[in-house]
Amino acid sequence: MPYLLMLLLLLPLPALAFDYPPVLPDRALQFPRDLGSHPAFRTEWWYVTGQVQTPQGKPLGFQITFFRTRPPLDTRNPSRFTPRQILFAHAALADPQLGKLLVDEKAARAGFGLAQAEIGHTKVWIDDWRLEQTATGYRAHIPAKGFTLDLQFSPTQARLLQGKQGYSRKSPTPGDASHYYSEPQLSVTGTVTRQGKAIPAQGRAWLDHEWSSNYLNKAASGWDWLGLNLDDGGALMLFRMRRPDGRALWASGTYRDAQGRVRVFAPNEVHFKPLAYWTSPRSGIRYPVRWQVSAPGLSLELRPLMPDQELDARASTGTRYWEGAVEAWRDGQRVGRGYLELTGYGKRLQM
Repeated sequence: MPYLLMLLLLLPLPALAFDYPPVLPDRALQFPRDLGSHPAFRTEWWYVTGQVQTPQGKPLGFQITFFRTRPPLDTRNPSRFTPRQILFAHAALADPQLGKLLVDEKAARAGFGLAQAEIGHTKVWIDDWRLEQTATGYRAHIPAKGFTLDLQFSPTQARLLQGKQGYSRKSPTPGDASHYYSEPQLSVTGTVTRQGKAIPAQGRAWLDHEWSSNYLNKAASGWDWLGLNLDDGGALMLFRMRRPDGRALWASGTYRDAQGRVRVFAPNEVHFKPLAYWTSPRSGIRYPVRWQVSAPGLSLELRPLMPDQELDARASTGTRYWEGAVEAWRDGQRVGRGYLELTGYGKRLQM
């Protein structure tokens, strides 16, 4: 559930009525078709997070997001300049030695040789930033301000359909939903370039692909989301949509254990309990950055790779939020690595 969903705040709603196709529970995902873009839907994103190790054993976290939105405009206008699709991209590098995130972003309307999200396979790009399928997986090339990510991702296990066979509800209202699948436990190789020096890196990543027409219920102020690659080969996704008072409006999750058995959790089975907070010296926002998360058969403590993983997206979304690399611990041992996203803590999201 990447932050770029909130970029819809910037799109002015026209006076004309506009309908997007709904997300339906009886639509079965089909591959490779659903690896590509779904341009009729309002929002869509390809979201890759991971943690790698340098040759010196130092950890780095990274996040790459490509986002497509269909503006609520009358696309019958024959002008080539009608913005039928808009693309955004965002990248961040978490380096504990630096102590804060390196962040960059891009935006462009689709077409004109500037940006595109292709149908039928994963190939999405803006200028020289790109995420695309290869013969063995995926490749990301992100020459960002202050760093460059040139990474290859190789699947080590099957795709994981979230929710009910890829239909993931986000509230008590069935129409608030997304089509959603993940590719956890991706093997990562490649380089991270800093200050002109390319550093070999290898590790594990998680890819999410979601598309939706109605995502955030009006009763929700934000969400907490976790994607976790477990050290034993398992994979865990948990999320909750939060009310303004902090209570869960809706929650769910999917766990695939090391033997490949899958369980989808009901809303009342997923629990997020904050253990420690960090207050941003820049925004004054207080984020719960250390958590106890639980579901049937699971209880994990989440510890951030570093406390300061706040992203300032005011230039594009008018908001700040926390998104960062975490480790999962149980009984004094680390049992997994992943990413945690916390939105709506500074102010309530308006969509």
